[in-house]
Parts: sequence; structure tokens; C-alpha cells
Amino acid sequence: MKSTRRMKRMARNHKRKMPGMSLTSLMDVFTILVFFLLVNSGSETLEPPKDIKLPTSVVEMKPRETPVIVVANDGVMVQGEKVTTIAEIAASKQDAIVEISNKLASIKDNVIGISTKTIADSAEVTILSDKSVPFKVLRKVMSSCTFAGYEKISMAVIQKAKQ
Repeated sequence: MKSTRRMKRMARNHKRKMPGMSLTSLMDVFTILVFFLLVNSGSETLEPPKDIKLPTSVVEMKPRETPVIVVANDGVMVQGEKVTTIAEIAASKQDAIVEISNKLASIKDNVIGISTKTIADSAEVTILSDKSVPFKVLRKVMSSCTFAGYEKISMAVIQKAKQ
């Protein structure tokens, strides 16, 4: 179809301008995103179970993501699964407890995602122990960890103010 001068003039005069992008709403979204990231980027802390009273100490390093062993008065849990009891550990004549070593070895074998991969790759373990647990039980738990290949052992404590 042939375009006439009238059609060209009308096309030139009736060009619609595209509305510009609203930067106000974009800035609101970025502000909310920044606040969300600041709130959620805080340090990770281990929350001990309510029945465990941790000792207090001056802590210099933040906790890392490692396998967690909870030694309470009712038993020993590795990554939330009850493995054995304190009475069985105290009565055992062996230095290393086989159940704990087997559970720690199975953690290294069962890698599902990124978070479990970092836990499985670390040669470090964190022990949350009640104040009232005897040291000979803790020593056997620690030797079970080294027997399973976890040479670096951290004890969880409650941070007190520096002197």
C-alpha cells in the first residue's frame, strides 16, 4: 500500500512515547534485599539442647560447620541421632566407642548436598557436652572421633566477657 503525505504526517505526530522505568520501586526492592542479606548474614551459633549446661570460657574463634556430637546425661547423639548411653561408655573397657566411630564414618560416606559435603569434607568435629559428664567418658568420645578420622576436636562453650 502506498503511503501518502497525510499518512506520514499523522504517523510522525502520533508517535507514542514509552513511559520510563520507575526507579523508586527498583530502589525499594534493592533496599529490602540489602536489609534481608544483612540480617541473615550474621554468625552461625550452635544452640545447645535445653538439658545441657555448657561450661563458660573465653572464645576466640567462631564455630565452623562441622559434625556435632551431643554428650548429655541420658546419652550420646551424633548429628541428632542417639548412638549410645553414658552408662555403656563408662562400662566399656575400650578406648574408642565403635558406635560413635561408625556413625562418624557413615557421615563421610553419605553426602547429599552442599551443606553435607562441607561437613563430610572437614576433619573437625564439635562436641557439646554437659558440665556434669565425667572426663573419662569425654576422653572415650574424643578417641572415637580420632579413630574415625576427625583429628581436630572442638568443645562448645558459652562465651563469657573478656577480662
